[in-house]
Amino acid sequence: MKTAYSLASALLLSSSLYLPATAADLTTAPTATGYNWNGFYVGVGGGIGAITHEIGIPPLAGFEFNGIGGEGYFGELTIGYDMQLTERIVAGVFATYRAGNMATTLDIDAAPFFSFDADVTLDHGYDVIGRVGYLLTPNTLAYVLGGYSHQHFALDTSIGFDMDWDADGYVLGGGLEAVLAGNWTLKSEYRYGQYDLGNFGLGSFLDVESSTHTFHTALSYRFGGGATAAAAFAPVSYDFAGLKVGVAGGLGAVVHELDILGGIANFNGIGGEGAFGEVSIGYDFRIAPNWIAGVQADYRWGNISTDLDLSGLGFDASITADHGYDLIARLGYEVFDNTLIYGLAGMSWQHFQLDTSISGIDYDWDTHGWTAGAGIEAALSDRVTAKVEYRYAEYDGEDFESGGILEAIPSMHTVRFGLSYKIF
Repeated sequence: MKTAYSLASALLLSSSLYLPATAADLTTAPTATGYNWNGFYVGVGGGIGAITHEIGIPPLAGFEFNGIGGEGYFGELTIGYDMQLTERIVAGVFATYRAGNMATTLDIDAAPFFSFDADVTLDHGYDVIGRVGYLLTPNTLAYVLGGYSHQHFALDTSIGFDMDWDADGYVLGGGLEAVLAGNWTLKSEYRYGQYDLGNFGLGSFLDVESSTHTFHTALSYRFGGGATAAAAFAPVSYDFAGLKVGVAGGLGAVVHELDILGGIANFNGIGGEGAFGEVSIGYDFRIAPNWIAGVQADYRWGNISTDLDLSGLGFDASITADHGYDLIARLGYEVFDNTLIYGLAGMSWQHFQLDTSISGIDYDWDTHGWTAGAGIEAALSDRVTAKVEYRYAEYDGEDFESGGILEAIPSMHTVRFGLSYKIF
């Protein structure tokens, strides 16, 4: 995951350093208003994401299972401070407190004989993070982040067996922040979190590590923010309308919700994580002075997977979301300096591959569903834009020819960092 994060960060930062090949490719606006990024700010926001618990049982022949999954929402409060080090470099620190319902759930309803439910929830936590960014325009910041994270977990059951625990870890990520008006900015960012939950007092018999993939959107008020004198550099002149092709890379998680015996038991769920690449083609229309509507098709391939390793017994298995495509529409509003804030929705198709080390026990299936999300896109030249975007997708279930005994219903949380080139 560190390697995949590094690739995504490199893609985001390299886009900010893009230089047009010829003078004809760069048309600067005649004037540009600067923005004061220095000073304190407070923010309120929220997000959505998934968690994957990797479980190790060392005495059981090297048992490793990645993993047990969950998903949900959260709200967040932020306080931070930024300093503009050069005309285009901004560095800062911020702290966030979050509360939410990202959870793994199990429900069994075999009444009147037996019923049981349990959930493990990430109910609250906080982060202390540093970030460094590059101003794509005077009013749009692309940045990477990293820091310390603390998370509280709670186990609740219907039989009175409850417990809770705390875990420390780290977060890495990146995003885009854009000025809306006056002292107000809006940011969208991805964070990958890693936590060591330890062994729950069981010594060398158990080892649990958890990772989170979360997308955050926050509205911030900057006490020193606002327009300043003319910027040291001017944004490029860009028209979002037109035909574009794009490339992107990203990270994400999958959660398989298992429906057992026609609903007698429900487990959400079986989780996995990984990285992916993507190519796309789309066309945008300007439907009003600041409003953009468009359509897009993309194809992706990757290794977002659930993995079971019993190396001591000579067995391993994995379920991988290896390739798929989306057909989507989006609607966006262009804010300062050719920066677009948008939402999207459409149809999604995904292929899953089950592989095992036992000859003949393999299985693959296709499934359709829907996807929805949001992002921020900023112009780098009159041809090139950079974006950060989140998508949630939910798919039809697969019963593995079991006659309804078992059905897996997958959902995916993905974040992509991308570049687009405008053909005309």
